[in-house]
Amino acid sequence: MNGRSHFYAEVERLKAMFDRAASGPPVLFLIDELFGGTNSADRRVAAEAVIRLLVERQAIGLLTSHDLALTEIAEERELKGANVHFADMPTAEGLNFDYHLRPGKVEHSNALKIIKLMGIPLN
Repeated sequence: MNGRSHFYAEVERLKAMFDRAASGPPVLFLIDELFGGTNSADRRVAAEAVIRLLVERQAIGLLTSHDLALTEIAEERELKGANVHFADMPTAEGLNFDYHLRPGKVEHSNALKIIKLMGIPLN
């Protein structure tokens, strides 16, 4: 929209969030799939910088990601973060999600299961 890429628009929204966190009451952030529109190496570096800046500005929040490299950021002591995850249970029909938060990093992936359930061969 407006000739901007998804990534560019995301950075604009993050900049607005930083500005608000620097000049107003505490900010609660909810960020889904941070920097999903860039490569994994840049995503890791940029995500940590974004989280550090928000925390320095006394913001608190939640970041969701399927990128397991980003789970390392929550383990940085000074950021006072925590990893949590949802689990799935295999059923005869596919996968069942109970949507209960569990502590720690996710222990397995369901992406390949879902792809196979949809009939896409993975050879």
